[in-house]
Amino acid sequence: MANMTSAVSFQKVSRHFGSVRAVDGVDLDIRSGEFFAMLGPSGSGKTTCLRLIAGFEQPTAGHIAIFGESADGVPPYRRNVNTVFQDYALFPHLNVLDNVAYGLMVKGVAKAERMSKAEEALKLVQLPGYGGRRPGQLSGGQRQRVALARALVNEPKVLLLDEPLGALDLKLRENMQEELKLLQKALGITFVFVTHDQGEALSMADRVAVFNNGRVAQIGTPEEIYQKPQTRFVADFVGSSNVLPPDFVKRYSGQNRWGSLRPEAIRITRATSGDGVPARVLSLHYMGAATRLALDAQGLRLNATLPAGAALPEQGESVVLTFNRESLHVMEDGA
Repeated sequence: MANMTSAVSFQKVSRHFGSVRAVDGVDLDIRSGEFFAMLGPSGSGKTTCLRLIAGFEQPTAGHIAIFGESADGVPPYRRNVNTVFQDYALFPHLNVLDNVAYGLMVKGVAKAERMSKAEEALKLVQLPGYGGRRPGQLSGGQRQRVALARALVNEPKVLLLDEPLGALDLKLRENMQEELKLLQKALGITFVFVTHDQGEALSMADRVAVFNNGRVAQIGTPEEIYQKPQTRFVADFVGSSNVLPPDFVKRYSGQNRWGSLRPEAIRITRATSGDGVPARVLSLHYMGAATRLALDAQGLRLNATLPAGAALPEQGESVVLTFNRESLHVMEDGA
């Protein structure tokens, strides 16, 4: 039975396309009013899960409930959800106001009411007064806002966002991340956000589900996912952690298991001896706020991140690496 406080509940949900298991026995509960991110590489199953919630796909096995009610066989237009796509899907021949009001027109809402609601939705996304323009006269960021307004005007209980910021440049994407988060908090509706960008998921979501090969590898808060990955895949995919083999981990923690050590947790001493891990600097990559170093620690390839302004060793230099024991996160058995 689905949890009644869940906006969306998956129970052993699978979706197969021929022999391909796009979604493979997924269990998850998305809480009412939370900003929930589905994160993973291409082909990991996250977008198929979003399409299953929307009703564009039906499960091969398992059950989906939306606010406690079974979604089995319920068509998309009868679900209290709306989707914002990466390509915006705006009608080029309609002006902005008519684009936003389109869903209300289909529902038979009277013209005066739907236009009033469309104006309100444009104010929500900070585009008041843009109703008379055509989509072709807008920037990419403005078109994204119109697509968002068109979804919000229907007052969905769940808003599904399919990589909606993927087509925007970096500065605009960062601004929209902030705005989406504020908007979600102000409206209090459930946002389900699909992305392959781990920085985006960590900065916006209340909780994150990391997908791999059609399954959920881990669900947790951004801090849990980043600091305490449960598997090698999560450690490597989220923040590119150093995944450490059991023999290395045993030396420093006493546990013969795989471990994870974040690049920023490593300190570098420009000395050739002393307590720590001897290493050689393979390369340095300047990244603005930090410099990323690739290191060879006795055959083990490690990455370290030093903040801007820190003293940097040179390529080829021998160094010693140290870290706090608590920074070394020991992962689950068999991970």
